[in-house]
Amino acid sequence: MGAPVPPVAIEVDGRRLLVSNPHKVFFSARGDTKLDLVRYYLSVGESALRGVWERPTVLKRYPDGAEGPFFYQKRVPAKRPDWLQTATVRFPSGNAAEELCPVDVAHIIWAVNLGCLDLNPWPVRRADVDHPDELRVDLDPQPGVAFTAVRHVALEARQVLGEHAMEGFPKTSGSRGMHINVPIAPRWEFDQVRRAALALARELQRRLPALAIAAWWKQERGQRVFVDYNQNARDRTVASAYSVRANPEGRVSCPLTWDEVVSADPADLTLATVPERLTSIGDPAAGIDEVRYDLQPLLELAERDEARGLGDAPWPPHFTKQRGEPPRVPPRRARRT
Repeated sequence: MGAPVPPVAIEVDGRRLLVSNPHKVFFSARGDTKLDLVRYYLSVGESALRGVWERPTVLKRYPDGAEGPFFYQKRVPAKRPDWLQTATVRFPSGNAAEELCPVDVAHIIWAVNLGCLDLNPWPVRRADVDHPDELRVDLDPQPGVAFTAVRHVALEARQVLGEHAMEGFPKTSGSRGMHINVPIAPRWEFDQVRRAALALARELQRRLPALAIAAWWKQERGQRVFVDYNQNARDRTVASAYSVRANPEGRVSCPLTWDEVVSADPADLTLATVPERLTSIGDPAAGIDEVRYDLQPLLELAERDEARGLGDAPWPPHFTKQRGEPPRVPPRRARRT
């Protein structure tokens, strides 16, 4: 057994951080190491920070790299730097937790050293943790569905949002899907934002019935793109812009222009290629904090759905039963019962 590899010191934002196990391979496709991951986040630092700035952020830790086991750590460790900033959030259970709240790139590098590949922020800022300032459209292709279908659904989502006086910022998920982040005024609570997201998902299903589906139960989705409205429920998070995801290639959840959505290939957007892309074309999501849209038009769409008899849809399993929620069992099982 060789001598242990000493940590590597990194200077960022006037702070000195130590990167432990710097040469451990985290991504097998090219042999990218933990130190390569740190250098990636340093190179995209300000753009990556934009997606998590002052947002409570869950630690999703992969201590052995992208292909090893992971665990969520919602509470920041008791042993942490005295400069580390946090925010307190409340879960559906009523319990509270003190979570990481990045305010500079040093906070990101601290999380990466714990084995965090991607960053998973809440859609709120620490000044008001009960009113989201983003509606998140999560397009999740079911097994066997090609990325071309995801592109079609994303472009139709842009059309629906535009008809409701809103504009979203698209990005690859870093896996098989896409996200569209829609900046909204922080006036509505989580339940209302989720209700608007459900209305959007149902409208996409109506317009693209062969491609898009809003059904929560996997048995009902078929070979379509699931529009996951529940990602807007309290305490649900998605990978932020410029996050590196857990796959051998180190694919990145990379912001796109709407023109790029037509032909983008997620396989081209990795921790090895995205820094140069960012330097070359800039950040397509740079303006996301410059506007906040009114959610009311989508809530009016929800009201029209409800007037036609479309009520609530199932919530995630860790939520208590909600008023008006249908039975939280798969339809086939419900029929047998």
